[in-house]
Amino acid sequence: MGGRAMRTPATVMEILTHLFNDTVEFYKWSLTIADKRVQKWPLMDNPLPTLAISSSYLLFLWLGPKYMKNREPFQLRKTLIVYNFSMVFLNFFIFKELFMAARSASYSYICQRVDYSDDPNEVRVAGALWWYFVSKGVEYLDTVFFILRKKFNQVSFLHVYHHCTMFTLWWIGIKWVAGGQSFFGAHMNAAIHVLMYLYYGLASCGPKIQKYLWWKKYLTIIQMIQFHVTIGHTALSLYVDCDFPHWMHYSLICYAITFIVLFGNFYYQTYRRQQPRRDASSSSSTSSSTSSASRAGKALANGTFNGLSGKAANGASAAGRGEDSKPQENPGRRKRKGRAKRD
Repeated sequence: MGGRAMRTPATVMEILTHLFNDTVEFYKWSLTIADKRVQKWPLMDNPLPTLAISSSYLLFLWLGPKYMKNREPFQLRKTLIVYNFSMVFLNFFIFKELFMAARSASYSYICQRVDYSDDPNEVRVAGALWWYFVSKGVEYLDTVFFILRKKFNQVSFLHVYHHCTMFTLWWIGIKWVAGGQSFFGAHMNAAIHVLMYLYYGLASCGPKIQKYLWWKKYLTIIQMIQFHVTIGHTALSLYVDCDFPHWMHYSLICYAITFIVLFGNFYYQTYRRQQPRRDASSSSSTSSSTSSASRAGKALANGTFNGLSGKAANGASAAGRGEDSKPQENPGRRKRKGRAKRD
């Protein structure tokens, strides 16, 4: 028993050593089937720069709040406006390039294998996908702006999971499959991000614009539809036995399912959870108080919406929630005091 226990640490080390060596050998083999066209492109020679950027992002998530704890939040209003509208143009460029290049190359929306040739249209698709990968790294700034503005509650698990995994995993996509089926999800997501950053940019402009931004909820719905379409499209590719790496198809389905769960929970918590409370409170009111309550409800909804839109715009006007809630409480207090005086 004692000898067996003494050999256990050595055995574990041998297993770990073999596992590490096998992983290194597998990685070296995988490089032999990687896309040679992208090998010399920035960030694509090896995964270390991408992993370093993602690790720095996670480190900032830990150190950033500590640094800002006893400091005043940055405003960054002009910075946010420039950033969000720049992301609109970047995502529109990616969508346009993918759509036009895929159309010129006669891509199929059902099944499209990767063409590793130097055909100009194929290289154009690969280049647009590389820009899509880069845009996911730029989107790390979303979190940086949240933390610098001390909007720590916006840095949720969904937010961090989405940003960190998209940039890291798309390095794999560009390294091995910069074309073919990869174009479908990327150009759909780029189109949605045009709308999303357009919303963020307009919300960053202030309350005068925010009151017209009633469509935030529908952005979340569109995003969830996107994930369902991705699963359906990928499942169809598997069904027709498309000449595209099946392991990547299965990974994409599992990845999309995680987003459906997380975005579905976000949608429920944001738009559905408190709805019955408003309905119950309005049904228990009298006819005269119902009309006044509905007016107050609209004001509250607008105040809450502006607060949410401010959060969506990297905290551009998240303080609006606090400013909107105070006037709603004060009139109620004045009314109660007035009735008390009349009584």
